[in-house]
Amino acid sequence: MKLSFTRVILALVTALALAAAPQAAKKTDTKAPSAAKATPATDLIDINSASADQLESLPGVGKAYSAKIIANRPYKGKNELVTKKVVPAATYAKIKDQVIAKQK
Repeated sequence: MKLSFTRVILALVTALALAAAPQAAKKTDTKAPSAAKATPATDLIDINSASADQLESLPGVGKAYSAKIIANRPYKGKNELVTKKVVPAATYAKIKDQVIAKQK
């Protein structure tokens, strides 16, 4: 009788451990993306003061667009890249989370 009672307890403990494991993994997964979002904010490129090389490091921005960005400075906001027709909306969509327009 003791042997079967011990097996039942062992089975219950194992079942509870297996049921709790996926929930624990979900909790740690939800915290990771928020930490990743906070990090890129320090790496923003200021379109009002960035060099041509820094601008060219952005996706979709080559020598021609970087030259246009520099020529049309200063910008009150980063959305002026599109409103002033410096870069197309598709290129702006690629870089909007990586740039900032700081004011002096």
